[in-house]
Amino acid sequence: MNTMRLSNGIEIPAVGYGSFLSTVDKGKDVIKTALDAGYRYIDTASFYHNEAAIGEAIAEYGIDRKDIFLCSKVWPTMLAPEDLKASFEKSLADLGTDYLDMFLIHWPKANQTDEDWKHTIALAWEEMEHLYVEGHVRAIGVSNFLPHHLKGLIENANIIPMVDQLELHVGYMQEYTLNYLKSNNIVVQAWSPLGRAALLDHPDVKKIADTHGKSTAQILLKYLIQRDIAVIPKATSLERMRENQDLFDFELTWEELSYLSCLPETGASGEHPDRINWG
Repeated sequence: MNTMRLSNGIEIPAVGYGSFLSTVDKGKDVIKTALDAGYRYIDTASFYHNEAAIGEAIAEYGIDRKDIFLCSKVWPTMLAPEDLKASFEKSLADLGTDYLDMFLIHWPKANQTDEDWKHTIALAWEEMEHLYVEGHVRAIGVSNFLPHHLKGLIENANIIPMVDQLELHVGYMQEYTLNYLKSNNIVVQAWSPLGRAALLDHPDVKKIADTHGKSTAQILLKYLIQRDIAVIPKATSLERMRENQDLFDFELTWEELSYLSCLPETGASGEHPDRINWG
């Protein structure tokens, strides 16, 4: 299963390239390396400040736009409809394209003291729906939204979010949220799918990896894929980029999936959407 089907029928690669911080040292060249490695899904956001570098890399690489799946996100301080539209248009300009394949609301609220966030999200989602209906974006969704952030939106929206991008990895699976998303036919996508490398040297994960002739990173990514969760790992070397995609020639057993599901909480970032302040 190397693609995931969204509720509107669009299929997205199960493994995408996460570009957060990836361009800091190597600039646009790391994006070209990702394309060399075979990635055709590039995940970015206005907050990453690398959309222009990604746009330049794609243009210089010479790949057809239709062969690239581009996802970007709007920052939570830009959710007023006119600000959201301006952010979207800047993302288009920086990426050198006239449409996005997917556009997400990055976080449900800008800060934990915002008591009007539900109204803000409702208006922002109306603008997201307009962008979708008008054909400027092929799919719309959210990022870091938990069930209590989604419930009111789903009840009042014309279009239910197609994707929710969450911090998910072995050791931090947010099972309640996963069940809620699946019950609403929302595809789940994992950021930080390797949990900040917290389990890469775990002896029992190594044992599973040795059984399959794979790396521990591949085991942790495959676990998510087998649970119908798309992944967007980060890497800067060609070898690691290729390794992170080489996930479809083996299967974890039920016992291995169970064991990995039951590991204690490990590697979580602490970036909870109800406890952060973005401005």
